[in-house]
Formats: sequence, C-alpha cells, structure tokens
Amino acid sequence: MAKVNVSKEELFCKLLGSFKGKADPIRAMFEWLTEEMMEGEMLEKIGADKYERNPNRKGQRAGTRSKPRRWDTRLGTISLRIPKPRNGGYVPSFLERGKRSEKALASVVMEAFICGVSTRKMEKVAQAFGVKDMSATQVSILCEELDEKVEKFLNRKLKDRYPYLFIDALYEKVREDSEVGNQAAVIAIGVNELGHREILGLMIMPTEDEESWKLFLRSLVERGLKGVKLVISDKNLGIKAAIGKVFNAGTQWQRCKVHTMRNILCRVGQKSKKEIANALKVIFAQPSKAKAKEEARRVIKEYEKRFPEAMNTLENALDEVLTFYSFPPEHWKKISSTNPLERLNREVRRRTRVVGVFPSKNSCRRLMGMVLVEQHEDWITQIYMDPEKLRELYAEENKIEPMPLQKIERSMIGIEVIQPTAIERALVLA
Repeated sequence: MAKVNVSKEELFCKLLGSFKGKADPIRAMFEWLTEEMMEGEMLEKIGADKYERNPNRKGQRAGTRSKPRRWDTRLGTISLRIPKPRNGGYVPSFLERGKRSEKALASVVMEAFICGVSTRKMEKVAQAFGVKDMSATQVSILCEELDEKVEKFLNRKLKDRYPYLFIDALYEKVREDSEVGNQAAVIAIGVNELGHREILGLMIMPTEDEESWKLFLRSLVERGLKGVKLVISDKNLGIKAAIGKVFNAGTQWQRCKVHTMRNILCRVGQKSKKEIANALKVIFAQPSKAKAKEEARRVIKEYEKRFPEAMNTLENALDEVLTFYSFPPEHWKKISSTNPLERLNREVRRRTRVVGVFPSKNSCRRLMGMVLVEQHEDWITQIYMDPEKLRELYAEENKIEPMPLQKIERSMIGIEVIQPTAIERALVLA
C-alpha cells in the first residue's frame, strides 16, 4: 500500500472539513473515529475484511449488536453500534479503558454526595461531564456502593481500651412510611489508651430513651469496647440509666459543663447572663473538687435570691458536673464537656443541611457514616492526650499478680532443690 504523504495538521483539517455540516463537527469526528477503531479491531480479530475471501480468516462477522451501547464521554453521550462476530465475543478496547473513566465519574458523584450535594443536584454535575439523562435514582444507585465501606467501618472490632467515651445525638429529618419525622443519630467517640481519638459508632434511632441507649452502648461492647472509666454526655435520663446497666460499677458519668451552664443561664435575665457566666467559669477553674464545691456554694448563696431557679439547677447538677476532678488534671479541660463531639456534629450538620430531608434511614446513615470515616482517618494519626497519663488510669489493673512461691526443699546433701509448681509440671507433660 502506497504511503500517503499528508501531515497531521492537513489530515485533521480534512477530516474536520468533511464534518462541517454537522451540528457538532468535533463530536461527529469522534464518532467516526470510534467506528474506524472498532472496524480495525474486528479486522484483526477475524483476519479478513468485510466480504473478503481469505483462507486464513479466523471467523465470520454477524452484523452488529441488536441494541446500541451507550457510552458517556466528555463530548457527550454516544450511541455505539458494536460489531458482533459469529463465534465468541468482542468488546472495543477503548470501552475497557473507559471503565476506569466510568469509575472516576462514579467517584466524583459519590464525593459530591459526601460533601453535601443532594442527589437531584448531582444530575447537573453529571451533565457538566457530558453525561445526559442521569436521574436522581441512578445517582442513588451509585451512592449505595458506599454502604459496604460504611458497614465495614461501623462494625469493625474495637481492640484497644478506651478510658474516655463521649456520646451525643443530633436530629435529622428522615422520611419513613411516607411521613417525615425527626430521627436521633447517636454518635460515640472514644480516646484510646494510646492517646488517639476514634469514632466508635453511629446508630439512627427514633428516640433517645433508655432502651435505645442501652441498645447502642451494648452494640459497642459486643464489638469489643472495654476499659471505659468515664462517659461524657449531656443530661439525658436515658443515657444515665443505660450507662449504669451496660458498664461496670467503676465507670463514672460526667455531665457536660457547657450544657449545664446553658441550662442555668436560660433561667437568668438577659442583662445578668454575662455576670452569672463569669461566676460559673470560676467554679470550673478551681484546682480541686473541694475548692470547686466551696466556690459553687458561695455563688449559690450570693445569687439564690435574685435567680432562685438558676441556682437550684446549679445545686442539683453540682455532683454530676464535677466528676472530671477525679481524673488527671491534664485531662480536665477535654473531658469536662462534650465539645470534641459538638465540633464533629457541626461538621456532620454542614453536610446534611444541604440534603434537608433524607429519603430513608439508610441514606442518612450512609452520608453521616462517610463523613465519620473521613474524620476518623484524620484523627487516628494525631495524639489527643498524653498516653502516659492515660495508662495511669489502669495502674491497678496493670499490676502483675505475683507468681505462686515455689516450694524450696533442702536435699539430704544440703543442696537446695527447687520443686516445680503444678503449672510447670503440666507444661512439661504437655
């Protein structure tokens, strides 16, 4: 075959000119190129061109597939009429490579969903990539691929000890049985004995009653949660009762001081809020629990006539809100409130606010779960508390029990003979 002496620029202009009458000449040229590529690959596969008599041919053509193959590209959606051999199959090589692009597009859809873009808005995002007719249903199907990762994360085994456990709930609107209602999304984060923060669990439940909290906490224990010394949460009778029934007697409860201060200040006039807030801060800044109680009694005595309800709330909450004083002073600032969890909740709400109403519990769990996965991956590499101080909390448990004293008998010739213990004899026999 004679070689055609045509430059790449001339060839491109010639091809572009032949498609000038088309609405989109670049797209038309791309469609023509894909057809030529498929014909070339079929020629190589069959070993002969159309209607060519060749004794070395490897097969026969059988027209094209009955149903065109949809291919989403940056130039738009193209309908491919793929050639079909009589025996065996054929898949164009550019479609094999295109699978990676399709996965990349799916990942973009998923990432946008995680960032808070609603499924309906994702249709416009897909169209920006040249993909048409991507409905909200199709986007939801793509997002369901995230379920496996969320399930694996939320059901993983917990192997470390977690001296501090923070638990809280935030409410999201979820559609259930054709009705929209509030559902409690309860989240738990823990600080392990190595000083790292971890997100331990997430559960969507209708209410924050005692049974729901027991179900959530027991699910954590079943996955391996152990060594809990202190649970930090807001005041919720269901939480307090569940803690006492799920954990052992050595687990204490810290009522969030920030929530307590808010409860007190809502019973104070607007002009006096700053004054009372400063007085409450002094209580929590004391060097010991005894000093804090002494300061609290002074504050109650000073303001009980002006704000009786507020001071009554402070007096009733005093023991619950000062539990943190029983732990290392280095930890007081971090374990006296649920602020670490509140910051996480704000990040979750930032993503869920765009969605508004979740179509199901699963979709709510999926989005929140992926946000928690991302946050967990950031936290797990950071030291949040001093590991040495955390290990001190287990000082009594870490003490090694002394081995049974070996019986020492003096032999007849005056040499001390060490008699093996029962355990050592059993090991020898084994």
